[in-house]
Order: sequence, then structure tokens, then C-alpha cells
Amino acid sequence: MSASAARPPAFIRRLAPEIALVAVLVILPTILPYIGGTYDIANRILDWGLFGLGFDLLFGFTGLLSFGQAAFYGAGGFVTASILVAPFTGNAVVALIVGTVAASVIGVVIGYLSLRRTGIYFAMLTLAFGEMFVFLDYSPLARWTGGENGLAGVPEPHLGFGIFSLDINDPAGLYWLLVVLFVVGFWLARRMIASPFGAVLRAIRENGGRVAAVGHDVPKYKLTVFVIAAAYAGLAGGMLGLLQGYMPPDAFYLDTSGQLVLQTVIGGAGTLIGPLIGAAVWLYLYTLLQNIAGIGALWKMILGIVFVVLVTVFRRGLCGAAVVLGRRLWAGPAPTAAPAEASVEPAGIAPEPRRSTQRPPPTGPVVLATRNLTKRYGGLTAVDDVSFELREGEIRAVIGPNGAGKSTFFNMLANVIPPTSGTIEFKGDDITGLGATLVCQRGISKSFQINQIFPSLTVRDNLRIAVLARTYGKFHPSMLRAVDRDTAVNAGIDSAAASVQLEERLGTPAAELAYGEKRRLEIGLALATRPQILLLDEPTAGMSPAERVDTVRLLRRIASGVTIVIVEHDMDVVFGLADRITVLFNGRKIAEDTPDAIQANPDVRAAYLGNQATHEPA
Repeated sequence: MSASAARPPAFIRRLAPEIALVAVLVILPTILPYIGGTYDIANRILDWGLFGLGFDLLFGFTGLLSFGQAAFYGAGGFVTASILVAPFTGNAVVALIVGTVAASVIGVVIGYLSLRRTGIYFAMLTLAFGEMFVFLDYSPLARWTGGENGLAGVPEPHLGFGIFSLDINDPAGLYWLLVVLFVVGFWLARRMIASPFGAVLRAIRENGGRVAAVGHDVPKYKLTVFVIAAAYAGLAGGMLGLLQGYMPPDAFYLDTSGQLVLQTVIGGAGTLIGPLIGAAVWLYLYTLLQNIAGIGALWKMILGIVFVVLVTVFRRGLCGAAVVLGRRLWAGPAPTAAPAEASVEPAGIAPEPRRSTQRPPPTGPVVLATRNLTKRYGGLTAVDDVSFELREGEIRAVIGPNGAGKSTFFNMLANVIPPTSGTIEFKGDDITGLGATLVCQRGISKSFQINQIFPSLTVRDNLRIAVLARTYGKFHPSMLRAVDRDTAVNAGIDSAAASVQLEERLGTPAAELAYGEKRRLEIGLALATRPQILLLDEPTAGMSPAERVDTVRLLRRIASGVTIVIVEHDMDVVFGLADRITVLFNGRKIAEDTPDAIQANPDVRAAYLGNQATHEPA
């Protein structure tokens, strides 16, 4: 029998993690007595694992560290418990749904306000909102939540599904309910991560600014995953009350959010199964250490030491380390590399020759124009009253000495920064202040002087982010469709890779590329959005002479179908590529003409080129 014939069907391979998870959870009850476990501990682990699934989507895959998840955990739990205690309904399914929706709505409000800031400021805002919910629980809402006493009398779960109903009155029954909820939640989370939505989330974790620059609405993606994490937390909080028959006030505490972070880090952020493993380790040790005679109050210190050791030894968490080890074993020993070619460049390598004859001046319509564009920073004027017109099919270079305002002008063209005054027009439409995302969606894409790629993603996955923005628009909430089976997107990736000569490197992590390849990938990200105007910020910066020659040839080939504006210090590149050149000096435009005319212009020579008889890199 051939190896291919022995392979399981594709859908079995896709569901392998879920099948393995179900097998372990089915076997677990039979071994609990032998490891000192109980159904109560197993139920709590599953509940924390369900809580952690949403947090891992938020933190592990999107890079958003929230210390306020307890707000949604407690809100979902108290709403669920209140509905059953009142009782508005005796059906736990209805109460859980309402509690989850309530947590999601709260997530919309808190997310909208918190996500206006990034980094530590975002984390502190979520912490502050979490503490506000502790106050609400203890004071204004105490008559409904029980305040510091919590909410007692939560009935045993009654599950109603149409004509089918089930009463659960023992920990074993609750265990199987939690198994179903966790496995379904795990499956959904995996589908999300493998979808176009998940691909964008991973890119946001790497470089949110670049994701916005290729045309994605980053705030909307962040808000969506924040609400999804709140929904998972609300469902887990609702199950907490059903597990205990009582909803405790400490569900809102900062300690709850902190414990969630610890468990996720121990298990491995960005693995989905990590929070469950981390919860198992944490809760098992938490229970075991308190029951060992003679330890007394030292159990907290011991637990802290265990955490420090685990995080120090397993920097990616237990599951992250296991994944890395599994990949190494699966790949086998690394093949012996062939001797590398000498990287030393041949002596006397010639720069790309300047074109012997210039192309006819572009006569197409004006596609990009600025009118009296000015940018001031306090008393400093970086760009002063610059008007500029770019015609379709043209290659325009913008040059000037350091401090001339080139980068500021360039960033205003891309709407990365707003002008102080003046306007920017694209095909007759005013695009001033639209922002980089909308401008990219209109058809203007920018590459960066310092590479802005996604280092831990492969070349294919890097290009996919840009292709997704062009194919589906700035926000595509497709969460159940496998992104790697999207034929339209895959065709766009192949085309973009071919345009920058990276077809053979599609499976390589971007961090492992040579510098020249990274520069080509940077340009490829801009090209993958299929722009009408390509803004290139020093595309040959840091390259060797041989790499510059290859890049100039690449840009000439690209220019056959795209209008280009290039900022570049290397005069060989500028005079070898540009149809026209705009010269900035002290923020003002002092000249604009053909390369020959610019080279002969006395004002340009005085301001920038000096009295050099030949051009050389500035």
C-alpha cells in the first residue's frame, strides 16, 4: 500500500486536534482517582480553559494584553445566575445565551473605549474598567448581585432543546456539558485562526501599522476579537455559577484576570490548548500544595517559584515548547547544506548604467496632485507650500538633502501623516486626511525605508495579508472559511511573489531572508495590493552594489504597469529610473524637470549636488 493511500481523509486530518482532545477528555474521568483528581477540579480546569480560549485569541494571536477579562467573566456569570435565580427562566441554555450576549455587549463598549490606545495604555485601561466592575458589584448593583456575599441559590442546570430536556444534578454530568462546550469552543477558535480573519489577527500581532498600510481596518479587527474574547469569558462565567450553585463576587477581581494571564503563559500563548494545560497545572498544584501537611502559608511562595521556573525554562509555555519539539522531530535532522557561494562581491562591479535615451515625457492624465501642501511642527515648517502633479505611467523621483522634507512629503502623499494645510487629490478626488488604510484601498500603496514586514510569518503569509485587503476590502469577517484554500487569494500571492522574484521562498519565514530579499518582500507587500500608484521610500537603502543593480532592473519591470513615485538618495538609481525629478530644499520645491535638466540646474547643484561633475550617492 502506498503512503498516500494510507493517509487518512482530509477532513480527518483537519479535525485531528479535536479528535485527540475528545479522546483525552473521554479517558480523563477513568484516571482521575489515580492522580488525586476529582470531577470538581476537572470541571474548574475546563471552565478556565474555556475562559482562556477567548483570551488566547486576544493576547496570543492578536498581541492585546488585557487585564480586564474578569469584567466579562463576572458579568456573564451574574447575568446568567440572576436570570435563573429570579427566575425569569429555568432553562440554563437560555440563561447562558443571555449572559454571553450581555458580556459581548459590555465588550463592545469597553473595547471601543480601550482600543483607542495601544500597549501599556490599553492594558491599564482594561484594568481600570475591571476595577470599575468590582465597585459596581459591591455598591450600585449589590441588590442584584449580592455584593460581597455573592449570589446564592443558583439552581442545578436544566437544559432545554426543543422537545428534548435534560437535568444535570451531579459533577459528572456537568463535566460532560463542559467537555461539549470546550470542544465546540476550541473548534470554533481553530477555525477562526485558520480563516482570513485569523490571518489578519496574526499579522496585527506582528506589525499593526503595516497591516493598516496595506489596506486593513485594524481598529475594527481588534474590536471584533475583543468582543469574541468577551463572549468566551461570559459563557465561562455563566458556567461558573452553575458549577457551584453560587456566583462569587471574586469573579470580578483583578486576581481572576491575573490568574488567567498566568495560566495562559504557563500553557503557551498562541496555541489555543495552552490555557487549558496552564489551568490544569495551576489548579492541580494550587489544590495539591494546600493539602500537604507542614507547608502552611508557604504554598503561595512555592506556587510562585514553580511559575518562575516554568516560564524561564519554557519561554513559549509548555504547549509552545511541545510544538517546537514536535516540528523538529517531524522534520528530522537538518540536511547538510551545500557550500555557500562566496558573498564577497567581484571587484569593479559596475552600477546600473543610466539610460542612454530618456523616455518621452508622460502625457497621460494627472492621477495624483498636491495643492499648496504644508506641514508644520510647532515653529518648524517641514514642508512649505508644495504643489505637485504626477501623470499616469510616470516614474517621478523626489530628491533633496537630509532635512529637505522628502519623508514628510512622502508620508503625506500616503496619508500616513495629515498635512497642516493644503490638499491631496487622487484622480480629481480630495483624499486629504482619509488615512493610510482608505488611501491604500483607493489604489495608492507605500513601501517603507525600514522594512515593515511580518518577521515570524512566511513569505506566503506576508503577501497574503496584502492580497486579502485588495481582494475583500478593509474588513473581512470571514471566520469559518480556510484561508489557505482560497483560490483567488492564492493566485494573487503567486503573482505578487513572481513580480519580486520570491517564488522559491514562499515557505520561508521572513526573518530568515537575506537583506536584499527582505527589501524585495517589502516592495512585494505594496505591489500585492495591486496599486495604481506605488510610493517607494528608498527601495535600495542598505543594499550592496549588486543588489542595487537587481533592484533597479526589478523596478523598471514593475514600472511598465504602475505609476511610481520614488524617494531615493542614490543618484545612480534616480537618474537611471526617473522620467522627471522634483527637488526639495528646506521644505520648498526648488526645481522640477527631466533628469538631464535637473543635473544641469545651477540651483540644484548649489543646494544638493554641489559642483560635482558626476553624480554619486548622497
